[in-house]
Parts: sequence; C-alpha cells; structure tokens
Amino acid sequence: MGGLLIFFVLAVVIALSAASYLFAPRGPNQTVIRTALIMTLVSCYLMWAITYLAQLHPLLQPRHSKIRPHNPVDHSL
Repeated sequence: MGGLLIFFVLAVVIALSAASYLFAPRGPNQTVIRTALIMTLVSCYLMWAITYLAQLHPLLQPRHSKIRPHNPVDHSL
C-alpha cells in the first residue's frame, strides 16, 4: 500500500473536516468550534503522516553493531 495510504487518509481527513464545518452546532461559539475541530484533525493527520513517512523512508539506515561476536551453533551432536 505504501505511499497511497497517505492520500487515502488525507481524503478521510478532508471529508471529516468538511463534515465538522457543516455540522458544527449553531451559536455564538460556532467559529471557535469549527476551528478547533478542523485544527485537531489537521494536527493529528500531520503527526501521523510524518511518523508514517519517517518509518517508510528513514533518513538513517540502521548499522550492524559488533557487540556480540558471531558464535556458530554446533549441530553435530
């Protein structure tokens, strides 16, 4: 699935943002509620996307550590 998952989740977040914009309760704080919901969705998406992409394409490759010497197992019992 790889990189396409990023765009699928983005589409879900956009749909949820549109729904939260349209169905926010009416009242004097409607703008605050809309802003809070949309900013929460965007912030959660960005955190997830950055973490997912960092694991998908790491900047540094793991290095093999020579902490333990290689001990071949003797199977000639």
